[in-house]
Amino acid sequence: MGDTLFISDLHLHHTRPETSAAFFRFIKQQARQAEALYILGDLFEVWLGDDQLDHDPLSQQVCQSIATLAPAGVAVFFMHGNRDFLIGNRFADSAKVTLLQDPTTITVKNKNYLLLHGDTLCTDDVAYQQFRALTRDPAWQQATLAKAYAERVALAQMIRARSDSEKATKAEDIMDVSPDTVAAVLRQHGYIDMIHGHTHRPARHSHFIDGHECIRHVLADWHDEAQFLGLTDMALATCKRPPQ
Repeated sequence: MGDTLFISDLHLHHTRPETSAAFFRFIKQQARQAEALYILGDLFEVWLGDDQLDHDPLSQQVCQSIATLAPAGVAVFFMHGNRDFLIGNRFADSAKVTLLQDPTTITVKNKNYLLLHGDTLCTDDVAYQQFRALTRDPAWQQATLAKAYAERVALAQMIRARSDSEKATKAEDIMDVSPDTVAAVLRQHGYIDMIHGHTHRPARHSHFIDGHECIRHVLADWHDEAQFLGLTDMALATCKRPPQ
């Protein structure tokens, strides 16, 4: 029986071929030996709707690569991030992945874990939370997906530029998780350990809440190094990038 692996925040895009190469290598090597793989959001830099598969060769290649895990007996689960929240059933069916709600509780080796992308924990960033609520609204998503693909490309570029501009003026701690929100979520879910990404600040945190010790594992982004979390030793492992 293989391990259970977790990744997030790869932000795959044609402008970062080295990250894509590391991902394909990870799928062929570590992921293929696993029992299950959980992708906790932001697999892609941007997702404009499942018809992106008709326009972007890299998206097609990523989808096909993930689909190779199913015949190998690896169960793959996907949770939306703040960059790829428009991923839908067409992608899920093609990649042979199961879509997860955020948050989701899983049980592995008789232990419960709470999985999140992580952006819902960053409640000090009020402007972002307002934007998140808007973009998760079914009516907004339906209206957006009804636009021509080229319009969605332009919309995504505009949103990205505005986000980058706003980030430049925000304090760093505002974009990290809120300790009070983390405590409230852990309390709500019965003091179980938590795994999330989003913040790009990989670490293992201990939280003592109401007499309970809860561990919060923060997954790494893949901009500088390809990393994944395995449940065997609950440590971030490195997937070596292929030679350039």
